[in-house]
Amino acid sequence: QVQLVESGGGLVQAGGSLRLSCAASGSIFGIKGMGWYRQAPGKQRELVASISSGGSTNYADSVKGRFTISRDNAKNTVYLQMNSLKPEDTAVYYCNMQVEKMLGSYGYWGQGTQVTVSS
Repeated sequence: QVQLVESGGGLVQAGGSLRLSCAASGSIFGIKGMGWYRQAPGKQRELVASISSGGSTNYADSVKGRFTISRDNAKNTVYLQMNSLKPEDTAVYYCNMQVEKMLGSYGYWGQGTQVTVSS
């Protein structure tokens, strides 16, 4: 069993900052890619940022220059630092990890954390 637990969401005014964390626990041999997705009401889930096992990062155009993804492999944790937040960043944010187990690698999702940005 692998569990991903997210934290750090909340309500913030436009221009403010939040830091999301997502920690994995359970039977883990290693973790390949990690990423953050978000889903706003009535919209599809979209990729916000991802980071490879080697540290290469990728960002959605809408968050480039404002969000930073990072990872701590020793803690099996991925972070998303969100600065200069805008009302359009309001969504439920989900972390995703590609976890290596004994017989292969599998994708896991966090439970989601609400981020609300007021104007």
